[in-house]
Amino acid sequence: MSCGLMIAAALMLTDPALAATSTSVPSAETPVAGEPLFLDIVSRSQALKGIVDGWIQTGFNAGAFAGFRADAEALAALDMQGHVTLRERNVDGDLKCILRGISEDMPGRLDAVQNASDERERGVALSELSHLLDDNAAVILAPPQPAS
Repeated sequence: MSCGLMIAAALMLTDPALAATSTSVPSAETPVAGEPLFLDIVSRSQALKGIVDGWIQTGFNAGAFAGFRADAEALAALDMQGHVTLRERNVDGDLKCILRGISEDMPGRLDAVQNASDERERGVALSELSHLLDDNAAVILAPPQPAS
């Protein structure tokens, strides 16, 4: 299955309620979750999600967006680094592809927030960005699934 199809399938199957309950404590069943690179991705993703969720609740802060964007782009670069790390280990799994997909999707989500023509459109863009950031942490913290 191509990475694109795996990304789409994984994101469609993500349960937002389950992802919302994830913590930054790695499970013994998740082999990479305890590694510094992946812990950093989880930590940054959760922190950025907190900012986005704050904007959803209290209103978008355009003045803070440039700094936020730089942090989100740095996270996307770490996601790509995670993808490359797993690829170099010859890991044949969904996480490798999902990290690449999130890395590639992040700039578009940021553009959607920045270029929204009205508050309704910005609200949708912020919601989608929040879900992407949530997925970013959840896919690392989720226990590996057996091959089907």
